[in-house]
Amino acid sequence: MTAGTKTLTLLRHAKSGWDDPALRDYDRGLNAKGKRAAALIGGHLRNAAGAFDHVVASPAVRVVETLEQVESSYGRTLAPHFDRRIYLASAVTLLDIVHEAPAEAAHLLLVGHNPGLEDLAMLLVPDSDEPLRVALEAKYPTATIAEISFAGEWATLAGGSGRLTRFVRPRDLDPTLGPDED
Repeated sequence: MTAGTKTLTLLRHAKSGWDDPALRDYDRGLNAKGKRAAALIGGHLRNAAGAFDHVVASPAVRVVETLEQVESSYGRTLAPHFDRRIYLASAVTLLDIVHEAPAEAAHLLLVGHNPGLEDLAMLLVPDSDEPLRVALEAKYPTATIAEISFAGEWATLAGGSGRLTRFVRPRDLDPTLGPDED
């Protein structure tokens, strides 16, 4: 598919551990709650999102481990392309990465970090009082997905041109997984 509606799903990595203060931020893995939340989101994606044509992710350990847990419940191979630019990227850098997605891809999964992912979603989805937009603006917790659809090509995706069609936090699927501290 090269024209028509495109779907961008943003997934923030799951909750990471801070047990070892000697670890670099980049090297922090998931804690037990994060693993549970990521697997739960994977099951939700299996039932709700369909297949992703292209996956781009930060190579940070917590993102790699999030994808492993998501994939275990998603039931399909994600085969991410790891891009170091995503690690702690701004919304502008993330949008540049989205612009590089293959034209034939109809559904892109971008997996990374805050505040960049939240800022990108806020940039792409016009301000409104729609409940999903209000929830997005309030907080973008770990292991949360924001699904944004738009008409056009990846290369021309611009601020305010998207529509938020899904915003799912782990606690929406299992109340024991929230609220989250980040």
